[in-house]
Amino acid sequence: MISATQLRPGMVIKFNNELYSVFSVNHRTPGNLRGFVQVRMRSLRSGSMTEHRFSSEDKVEKAIMDEQQMEYLYDDGEFYYFMNTESFEQMHLMKDLLGDAVNYLIPQLKVSVEFYEGKPISVELPATVDLAVVETEPGLKGASVSNVTKPAKLETGLVVQVPPFITEGDKIRVNTAEGTYQERA
Repeated sequence: MISATQLRPGMVIKFNNELYSVFSVNHRTPGNLRGFVQVRMRSLRSGSMTEHRFSSEDKVEKAIMDEQQMEYLYDDGEFYYFMNTESFEQMHLMKDLLGDAVNYLIPQLKVSVEFYEGKPISVELPATVDLAVVETEPGLKGASVSNVTKPAKLETGLVVQVPPFITEGDKIRVNTAEGTYQERA
């Protein structure tokens, strides 16, 4: 148990028998009232955002997470299969647990999977992923200095805006946090 004043963004806490990821923390001490901590958090089960006001003296249960390095292998349409890089055990995760991460999963991609009481809770992707362009409009000669972009479909089905000189078959680096083009890979 930790004090509510020790909460930080990114922490996972157990609140009302559910797991929540802390999104933002605002510690307030109004002039004539007792201090409190205003917390925005996301439910790891439903994905919904909620706000709660903790008293400064409140105790909060911090969830103990176990993190394992895994390698993405393949998907069969319903399940996504991963292998533990140390024990070589395989496991599968549902698409709804992965969320938008499925747009960046390519074979042999190393990810970090967080577990709570032996059950997978979330998947953390690397900052960038290199993906091949499978469909885009033809490139323009000499169009290297402009802020014009065009859509490009990548091997995972993700569509990102790219500069005009990118052609089909090129490998590009994509930012996984924002889903944006970074550079040629």
